[in-house]
Amino acid sequence: METIASFIVDHLTLEPGIYVSRVDRDPATGAVVTTFDIRLTAPNREPVMNTAEVHTIEHLGATFLRNDAVWSSRVVYLGPMGCRTGFYLLLCGDFEAVDIVPLPLIRDLFDFVAGFEGEIPGAAPEACGNYLDQNLPAAQWWARRFLRETLEDIDDAHLAYGA
Repeated sequence: METIASFIVDHLTLEPGIYVSRVDRDPATGAVVTTFDIRLTAPNREPVMNTAEVHTIEHLGATFLRNDAVWSSRVVYLGPMGCRTGFYLLLCGDFEAVDIVPLPLIRDLFDFVAGFEGEIPGAAPEACGNYLDQNLPAAQWWARRFLRETLEDIDDAHLAYGA
């Protein structure tokens, strides 16, 4: 069996950042889809996020992305990594990390999470299968940390695997 691309990346040296994990053609539609690895923690060297804050970032992030005037039509999926160190973002099109970082998309997404007030979208029993597993304050802490420590002065080392 062939090893998938994300398991080839050296997780002992991977830093928080935004990386292109793969660019493929969707076999059903033929559309090009870019998968981004939005890594909030250094794997195996920092604590992982708890499921509640991951779940909250997912709800807020998906809501933000699906309502973005420029990018909503290109959003295929935003979801957590099983290891709880970050998220996968799938966009229609052939992109590089530098295509979405300088643009307001990723910064605005994490600004939205960091400053969100009110009821978490979709956090109700009729809308979510685990609606009680939410933690807005912790999600906001992770979003502020990512903005401050990773996105503020992001460089090539945090935009390309092994750079």
